[in-house]
Amino acid sequence: MSQPPHEDWDEHDVRDRSRSFDRDLLGLRGAPEHDESLAADVLDPVDPETPMFRPRRRRRRNPLGTVLALLTAAVLVITASVYTFGWVGDMLPEVSLGEPEAEDYEGAGSGEVLVEIPPGAGGGQIAQILATEDVVASSGAFTAALQADPRSSSIQPGTYRMANQMSSQAALARLLDGNYREINGVTVREGLWVAETFAVLAEATGHEVADYEAVDPATLGLPEAAEGDLEGFLYPSTYEFAEDATPEEQLRAMVDLGKRTYSEIGVPEDQLREVIIKASIIQGEGMFSEDLPKIARVVENRLQPNPETNGYLQMDSTVHFIYQERGLAGTTTEQRQNDDPHNTYVHPGLPAGPINSPGEEAIRAALNPEPGEWLYFVTVDPSTGETRFADDFAGHQENVALFQQWCADNPDQC
Repeated sequence: MSQPPHEDWDEHDVRDRSRSFDRDLLGLRGAPEHDESLAADVLDPVDPETPMFRPRRRRRRNPLGTVLALLTAAVLVITASVYTFGWVGDMLPEVSLGEPEAEDYEGAGSGEVLVEIPPGAGGGQIAQILATEDVVASSGAFTAALQADPRSSSIQPGTYRMANQMSSQAALARLLDGNYREINGVTVREGLWVAETFAVLAEATGHEVADYEAVDPATLGLPEAAEGDLEGFLYPSTYEFAEDATPEEQLRAMVDLGKRTYSEIGVPEDQLREVIIKASIIQGEGMFSEDLPKIARVVENRLQPNPETNGYLQMDSTVHFIYQERGLAGTTTEQRQNDDPHNTYVHPGLPAGPINSPGEEAIRAALNPEPGEWLYFVTVDPSTGETRFADDFAGHQENVALFQQWCADNPDQC
């Protein structure tokens, strides 16, 4: 605690020390320095020959002087506090106790207004959007309603049909009721080529395919594994784009969802390109979820040195990608001789890059192939997707005979 002013201080001493104290309160001084004059007033000089703990000689104090000094110091302290706290208060958030509740409307409101809740919007942002659109009277009232309802974290992004001037509780109820959410989704299925993806997006959103082709992939935040190419990295899903979303924004949303999914699945970053290439082949060759892990095993087994395949994958899906043709179950001899780096009949190992955009199941299959010795598979009935697997070439030939019979029965599809 501070010592009371010394009785020997004169008026100048009190003023000087009070100003010093005032500056300390205002935070305008650095670390306190040793004040020799203060030490001289408060402590009697100590004779080196005198015992350290010699009782001090009391001095008689003038009561009137002490009172005046204390009053002066108190006035200075109060003055300094007013200025100090006024200055600090400008830097701190306003806190008031017992203030009235935030303004809120009553009832279900009237009319209709469409409100867009963007992806990733938190409670505060949602509250501000609703207040700006005059759906609720204040963001504070809606925030209070959010905090009181544990279901609030389940609010989905999208476009909602709201009313004007609703109570916060009524507005929250609509956001939690799926019947008021406009579903204008664009579904991009698994296994599409980039050109096919552009066509789907253009048709669903009213843009031109050329608008998507004009987007620079470098602006989309592609992972390094993509090597600057969109093929394989436009993640398939159902998207709800804002009505004014540009082609660049749509493609970026697809790339971003892909990156989040790869992370959630646990794809190592240094293996991402290889995994996506394998997954794209698995996606292109399989029609049913239960077949994907088996196809993944065939890919792994054929890549290993063996006298049956010698490292050649020989997948028709890689040839279909080169020619960008759909509708045919097989490939011709001429097509299989194409020297394109994606052709796994001509080049051993994996193709030069992904051959479509694989979905989650195909990616998981690439990471966790089903145990087995299979080296071959063939879809013996493309109309049903029935696929058979074989460990050796003899078994494979039996399955191929079944496929050839199907082609004979359906010549327009082979």
